[in-house]
Amino acid sequence: MEVIKGPVAKRDIDQMAENLFHECLRILGGLRRLAEYGRLTWLPSLAEAAYVILLKEEMLKTSKEIAETLGITEQTVKNILRSDVEAVKRYLEGEVEKVDEHIAGGIAKMAYEKMKRERGVFIKEGELEALGVGWALNVIKRMRDAEFPVNPEDLRERLRGVEIDGKAAEELVERLEKPVESMEELLSELRRLAEG
Repeated sequence: MEVIKGPVAKRDIDQMAENLFHECLRILGGLRRLAEYGRLTWLPSLAEAAYVILLKEEMLKTSKEIAETLGITEQTVKNILRSDVEAVKRYLEGEVEKVDEHIAGGIAKMAYEKMKRERGVFIKEGELEALGVGWALNVIKRMRDAEFPVNPEDLRERLRGVEIDGKAAEELVERLEKPVESMEELLSELRRLAEG
């Protein structure tokens, strides 16, 4: 079954663009690496490319609409959208000295594909609450820096104050029989214990 995605709300684009920009920087090895190679001038182009990719992919805008929104030429938008990711990868890896591609566009495309794979579905906190799984977001936030496997004592401390279907998470954790090996296992076990 094919899922048809609709456009993302305007207010989410700025946050997504910021996240995409940061992912572009990670692909390049961070700000320090850009500075070391004298490439800090790439930053405005990366920000621009991040917006172009998101406006096309998430807001379903045309090249002309993107150009008008960002105050850039339609040709620049087209260059970003047409950039060859593989050619840009070869350039970044030092396999070729020059490419006839919009480098920032290729990097933004790589970053977008990576974020899309990792994010799965984009859903807001309020929507999670409406679905009755807002507790899962609270658990994920509190467990963000945890190293798995996690023992029940650490779980009780981290999850103090979280409620799952009206039940205290720290009490549910007491019923765990062994250390939890992954975030997926933790969420699954908490759901099972809350329902049981």
